[in-house]
Amino acid sequence: MSSDFRILTIDGGGIRGVVPAHILDCLSTRLKVNIKNNFQMFAGTSTGSIIAAGLVCDVDTTKILNLYKEKGPLIFKSKPSILPEKLKFGFKSLYDNSGLMEVLKEVFQDLKLGDISTPLLLPSTDIGNGNVHVFKSSYSNDFTRDKDVYVRDAVLASCSAPIYFDPANLSEYALADGGLWANNPSLCAFIDAQRRLSIPMDNIKVFSVGTGHENTFYGTNTKKNWGFINGWKGKDFISFILSLQSQSTHNYLQLMMKPENLLRINFESDLSLPLDNYSAIKDLISKADKEFTHNTENIKKFLEIK
Repeated sequence: MSSDFRILTIDGGGIRGVVPAHILDCLSTRLKVNIKNNFQMFAGTSTGSIIAAGLVCDVDTTKILNLYKEKGPLIFKSKPSILPEKLKFGFKSLYDNSGLMEVLKEVFQDLKLGDISTPLLLPSTDIGNGNVHVFKSSYSNDFTRDKDVYVRDAVLASCSAPIYFDPANLSEYALADGGLWANNPSLCAFIDAQRRLSIPMDNIKVFSVGTGHENTFYGTNTKKNWGFINGWKGKDFISFILSLQSQSTHNYLQLMMKPENLLRINFESDLSLPLDNYSAIKDLISKADKEFTHNTENIKKFLEIK
């Protein structure tokens, strides 16, 4: 029997979650892989938390993919405002989270983290106390805080990206998007597998799926106006921060792990990759399909599929 301990991690990225959703649906439907049975730990941040929690809760991969295809306009439901969008987020969040809450309630019903024994990590940010906050399923007897937390509420908190959605209130906490510090949650999971489950480092294998890397850069002219809207370009700056975090995490793991134990699938784009542009779903699925096709042999080798 293999001693490998496989971890599946999924980045944040808003509507770009359709990329890992499609890749994992291809893994399930084309390669006939039972994802839940082939991985021993799952971690997802923001939009990745929807997918990771869905897989652990036995939601069909095609159903997860269809959430992005069908529910984008509902999830990104604008708040009424007389201001143009460029100015709107200077005063309030762009979107009402009621649509997202409706989708999460439909998917996860009344399941609680305490109902889940499969290791699952969902990073969020405790803005009330200025700390990180990681929701965890009941895979350790040391965990007492989250057992009565509804999965849908943990996912909502992880998805509550600044500018896009208001923070989520959950019990004693005010929580925002985990992408602020763990947009790529693979390092969190890697460390937890060692510390909580005593898995030797060399036995851990990480399959990390991204949501696209936007080649954002600002040039070398520091004399221009550096206001949030024009200089830093508002929403593009948020994507820039998330991308930097994902890159740095992957770089750390590359330095720590054997090359054959780490597989990351992602794509680069010279065009803007907004977190809320659901009209780009067809293009994103096309990129996801290309990445899956080009990485099929790497995936088979990683999962030891003949």
